[in-house]
Amino acid sequence: MTPHFKSLTKAEEEIMQILWQLEKAFIKDVVDALPEPKPHYNTVSTIVKILEDKGFVSHESLGKSNRYFPVVAKDDYSKRSMKQFVKRYFDGSFASMLSFFAKEKDISVKELEEILNELKKSSPKK
Repeated sequence: MTPHFKSLTKAEEEIMQILWQLEKAFIKDVVDALPEPKPHYNTVSTIVKILEDKGFVSHESLGKSNRYFPVVAKDDYSKRSMKQFVKRYFDGSFASMLSFFAKEKDISVKELEEILNELKKSSPKK
């Protein structure tokens, strides 16, 4: 991923989700995978070009057509997006974010315990 994190618009992210799923696709494949009402082919093509300019997508030429593929892994983008989200809305504190969801009752005690167990498993042994 590029050193400077570039966020995606909702439309760009929707296209990236499809490219991550398909791994390689022509514009037609992306349009076919989008929900109804489907955007126009040229609209999708423009968004894919923007994603390529941003460094998220590349292509291989096959005759007169281009087949596109993601060059940024979904996990990498997810990590960076979540860090930006927590930084923007919770002053960089994941604890504040979890506290917010617990107060809003969007997360249960059981889910919090599962998160703690995952953190314990992944933390380095001393």
